[in-house]
Amino acid sequence: MSIFAIFTGLEPLALRFALASAGCVAAGLGVWAVTTLCRRWLPAIAAQRSVWLLGQCTVVAAFLLILLPQSERLRMLPPIDIENYAMPAPAARADASTTAPATAAKDAPTTISPQTLLTYTTQGWLLLYALGLGYTMIQLLRTRRTLDALASAGNRTNAAPVHTIEIDAPISPMLFGLLRPRLLLPLHLRGFDEDQRQMIVEHELTHWRRHDLQWASAGIVLQTLLWFNPFMRLLRNQLSWAQELGCDRDVLQGRPQAQRKAYAAALIAQLKLQQTPIATALAFGHVTPDTLADRIALIRTPAKALRGPWTRIATLAALAAVLATSLALQPSLASQSASLLSCTALVDAATGQSLRRDGQCGERATPASTFNIVVALMGYDSGILADEHTPVIKYQPSYRTWDHADWRIDTDPSSWIKYSNLWYAQQVTTRLGEDKLRRYVRGFGYGNQDVSGDAGKHNGLTQSWVESSLTISPDEQVAFLRKIVNRQLPISAKAYDMTSRILHPQTLANGWTIYGKTGTGSPPLINSDDDRQYGWYVGWATKGSRTIVFANMTLDHRQDVFAGPRIRDAFLRNVATQLDTL
Repeated sequence: MSIFAIFTGLEPLALRFALASAGCVAAGLGVWAVTTLCRRWLPAIAAQRSVWLLGQCTVVAAFLLILLPQSERLRMLPPIDIENYAMPAPAARADASTTAPATAAKDAPTTISPQTLLTYTTQGWLLLYALGLGYTMIQLLRTRRTLDALASAGNRTNAAPVHTIEIDAPISPMLFGLLRPRLLLPLHLRGFDEDQRQMIVEHELTHWRRHDLQWASAGIVLQTLLWFNPFMRLLRNQLSWAQELGCDRDVLQGRPQAQRKAYAAALIAQLKLQQTPIATALAFGHVTPDTLADRIALIRTPAKALRGPWTRIATLAALAAVLATSLALQPSLASQSASLLSCTALVDAATGQSLRRDGQCGERATPASTFNIVVALMGYDSGILADEHTPVIKYQPSYRTWDHADWRIDTDPSSWIKYSNLWYAQQVTTRLGEDKLRRYVRGFGYGNQDVSGDAGKHNGLTQSWVESSLTISPDEQVAFLRKIVNRQLPISAKAYDMTSRILHPQTLANGWTIYGKTGTGSPPLINSDDDRQYGWYVGWATKGSRTIVFANMTLDHRQDVFAGPRIRDAFLRNVATQLDTL
């Protein structure tokens, strides 16, 4: 089995996750630009922990908001549309009454559609993210084990309010441990002057008093979740830098210049003795060449502390603007995923073996007129329907026909299925009643089994399967059709026989007999100009002793030809001709 099969049914999530990943990188760029400008105008902002942690939170918020489907209404950019090249439309115009060709055309050359390529790409990114997240967590665990090993190799002292451990190793003094803080002090620190040693230890204890371990842990968690975003690492590094500056400021506050110089000299001496630096976000106090020069400059000439709430308010407003802009300028994924939604599923009816499964086969949609198969089974089993031509229900002007001329005539079961006549199906379900409809659908295990209809309208008996509460996925369609073929539903033999008969089976040139039903529906409107349609073609194909059940579904642009017949014709042209090879 392909590794991508593990993610079957996750295609819409993978698409949205990929867009959210790209969007949070863009948001990270905006946050970094804003904080860089703020730091240039107000240098003292570099020592503010809240600025950098809020910057990380802004990037994560952008990721989560883009990931949420409810945020589609907030997008300003037009939806991204990717044309469906895998499903060519027939040249001639057709309507819902168009019948499928009895013979199949010559096989078209197979190509990888943009939809398939994008699906595999986004699934691959989802897998890569999971692997990267696992690797990052393993690295953190290894670092923690290294720090624990150093702590266990040293000797405890009682020189500080936290557990202090002296260790004979060329490391920098460091504080680590969120739940059980410990301070590691190298033995070479004893060679420093008393004032220097006292200020270095006080620096580490200031981290503990300021709860810097908790702040750092929050930054680590956020960076780990978005490990792929380079700006999250930059922001977390700046958070660590702000914490170091804050402790330097607190330790040196009110001290004379001579002690400041001694402290700076201690940092330089520590860097020279630090033969094995442990640069980790899990500990504080490590001295690095990249930050030492800036720290010494600020020790000699400290920046003025920020006063008043206005600076923080301005920073928060700037970050909020970045978040709002990032969200508003993200393209709508709902429309994009809609244009990419498709599935072709074929299963051996006897064994249940999957013969082909391409696309988002776990995504549910309105069953539309494919539900007429269910209505036929219920109608014949309950006695409401008698045979192919009984009963004939007379057309009434009060019936809605949506300009279908074929619906404005007296109709029997055979013509009902042929023309997908909605009002005829509604007459059958009305005579059936709500309780029986609910029991049948639940007994069939059909889709989400929700026949309640539109919320608050109490129209489940006549509308639940028409872009309403009842939904079903291609996978569930195939499972239901297998029950029909294998006669595993709690209904009479007559119901099976008559339903198969009114489906108007047709035999193709390759000898396969097709029993199928189309369906056309629309998705819930996200944009007022949404022009997409679901197209269904479901059923089974029989040849000799073998039967294959199938479900083909696509959500694409509305065209002159109804989506259901288009999907059917393309299926018979490109898939049914290959049944012998499955």
